[in-house]
Amino acid sequence: MSSEQQYISLYEQCREMICRHSAPVLNAVREKAFDDFRRLGFPDRHVERYRYTDLQTLFAPDLGLNLNRLDIPVNPYDAFRCDVPNLSTSLYFVVNDSFHDKTLPTIQLPEGVIVGSLCQTALSHPDLIGRHYARLADSGRDAVTALNTMLAQDGLLVYVPAGVRLERTIQVINILRADVDMMVNRRVLIIVEEGAEAQLLFCDHAADDRHFLATQVTEAFVGRGASLDLYCMEETHHKSVRVSNLYIEQQADSHLHHNLITLHNGQTRNQTDLVLRGEGAECRLNGCVIADKHQHVDCNTLIDHQATHCQSRELYKYVLDDHATGAFAGRVLVRPGAQQTESAMTNQNLCATRPARMFTQPMLEIYADDVKCSHGSTVGQLNDAALFYMRQRGISLQEARLLLQNAFVCEVIDQMRLAPLRDRLHYLVEKRFRGELNKCEGCRLCK
Repeated sequence: MSSEQQYISLYEQCREMICRHSAPVLNAVREKAFDDFRRLGFPDRHVERYRYTDLQTLFAPDLGLNLNRLDIPVNPYDAFRCDVPNLSTSLYFVVNDSFHDKTLPTIQLPEGVIVGSLCQTALSHPDLIGRHYARLADSGRDAVTALNTMLAQDGLLVYVPAGVRLERTIQVINILRADVDMMVNRRVLIIVEEGAEAQLLFCDHAADDRHFLATQVTEAFVGRGASLDLYCMEETHHKSVRVSNLYIEQQADSHLHHNLITLHNGQTRNQTDLVLRGEGAECRLNGCVIADKHQHVDCNTLIDHQATHCQSRELYKYVLDDHATGAFAGRVLVRPGAQQTESAMTNQNLCATRPARMFTQPMLEIYADDVKCSHGSTVGQLNDAALFYMRQRGISLQEARLLLQNAFVCEVIDQMRLAPLRDRLHYLVEKRFRGELNKCEGCRLCK
């Protein structure tokens, strides 16, 4: 049986169960997504955007799914203790692909703000979800998006109404938990309306030593004059597979800071599609990847400039050790009429060992004549002269390598605007380079 056929057969056999445990708004697009998935199938490496990751292999295993929405026996508040000094957040949990509503933060959110189950909110506010769900994530253009849309039953909604400024960061812990090998399909919808401001921190963890395959489709709407800081950090294990598609739309004079941090993983593919739809919109995409052993991290980005006077800045850095592989493919598209566009894309990569491999493909596609656009990439090894200089001053080879690797990724971390998280990441990155378990103090998931 092909990788696609097992999911086609699964949906045909379980479509009634899938729909029964979801909401009409989510079910309304399910059949179209199923038809799109049957037509598209999983892309092979001849498809440009997937040339560095073999999806056929990743989706081949026959994994369990919790389509009947059985209760997962876990208390995340007992299992997880995130000790980031001075980081005052409103803490929420998503267990596999379901919002955990057993215990919620006691801190009151501003009036009108919603952080909760996507399925339950679709039942109580169908108009709100209906206007946004599956509008950016087009199942007709991407097989992973189609698969997620046809199988996802729940997820997370973050809604910030016009003019509201969130003082506290919303922190969401995605916990993978199962007694058997498991596939989860998570959906995230973020709506930041006109003039609103929000900071969101997503942390991915795996609670069990199982093979997990997680698909996640996130749609983020950033309204006129709104501001969104989005931090996504992955700390799972070598048996985890993560395939994440992020779709963002920015209106006029909006601001976006997206920070992607991969500290520990198995196989990861992150895709970010961002549309600058309104005049004067600004975005900054930062990525920091640390991989070793046989880990694989593939980041694929598209920044679509559709309006005048927009700015985009993109900086991704990889440090690869042992037999790890990394890939970065970034494309900036400047549409006709998008004059006064400013864009800069930089991808810098460090291969600490000879077997490590990095594939990089920065691209510019420009159809306007009054623009300032640049792109560049580098792949190299640790500087022998710098290592020699440091060893001459009594620093061991191992410590010298660690210092140089730390300095290399600091440029990305220092651009993060959430100061307590920035300080904590410096500590976690150093632990990662030293080969120690990368866990927050007090976290019992990794013990």
